[in-house]
Amino acid sequence: MKEAMFYEKLDDKKVRCFLCAHHCFIKDGKRGICYVRKNTGGTLYALSYGRVVSMNIDPIEKKPLFHFQPGSTSFSIAAVGCNFRCEHCQNFEISQYPKEHEGELLGQHVTPETIVEAAKSNGCKSISYTYTEPTIYFEFAYDCARLAHEKGIKNVFVSNGYTTPEATRAIAPYLDGNNIDLKGNDDFYNKLCGARLEPVKETIRLMKELGVWVEVTTLIIPDYNDSEEDLRNIAEFIGSVDSFMPWHVTQFYPTYKLMDKPRTPLKTLRKARDIGFETGLKYVYEGNVPGEGRENTYCHKCKSLLIKRLGFSIIENRMRDGRCSDCGTEAKGVWK
Repeated sequence: MKEAMFYEKLDDKKVRCFLCAHHCFIKDGKRGICYVRKNTGGTLYALSYGRVVSMNIDPIEKKPLFHFQPGSTSFSIAAVGCNFRCEHCQNFEISQYPKEHEGELLGQHVTPETIVEAAKSNGCKSISYTYTEPTIYFEFAYDCARLAHEKGIKNVFVSNGYTTPEATRAIAPYLDGNNIDLKGNDDFYNKLCGARLEPVKETIRLMKELGVWVEVTTLIIPDYNDSEEDLRNIAEFIGSVDSFMPWHVTQFYPTYKLMDKPRTPLKTLRKARDIGFETGLKYVYEGNVPGEGRENTYCHKCKSLLIKRLGFSIIENRMRDGRCSDCGTEAKGVWK
């Protein structure tokens, strides 16, 4: 066990956690909402530190990050647990494991040195903290990210964005990219995730302000967040932060506790993409529907094809030093 970051000690051996926006009040012997941070005798411990349940080499496009070292591979890791309770979670077997197995933890014990060396030896340009919520294994991600930064390897979060400003400011100097879910309105977060919308918006704003490259993903679920009003509100918020911030509108498929809804119709994804462009966003992509041609990157000025994709694969990259090869306009992103 490792003592947790971002908490304060209170009377009667109680603690208050400030890692995520839940701000859990935890009594002695109890755990927070994430089930992997435990108060033992008035000290908060990160139980999942160094316990990695998944390690893979992924294309960076799988995160999805389309404007971040396209065509590169990312050494991807996860620990069990999550601070959300999403009824449509695609990785519920590991994200909800501690909650559903009486606090039991899984994962092999590894060190930050092991992770960084594995990324380096496999030619990965980055390390992605993904599959579950990286915020809740923050201490391990933080130690890995600092070491990777020293070795010239970039770091990526794939996150629900519920990180507190304190934790965001701590990780930002070592974090190069972050794909953050912006799931829907506040009612959606309350009913399906057990959370609130505003802290997610705050994280997106702050990550951008601190110089982290941010892309946003919205998994569109029929009857929950697919109305024109919901989609327009999301698009307008992204545009208010940065109109060059890529927005991924992604097809839902039935999973976990949300089996009563169909896959998202293609026409809904089309509508969302059109709304994104109507509100002024420069880059909008459809996800989970490979081969439809709407995962390509185009110059926002002359509309020339910059990057042609099929699923997670790069078919053609026509950019030159981060610029359109036809008109020379800069395409925003992390290209080197």
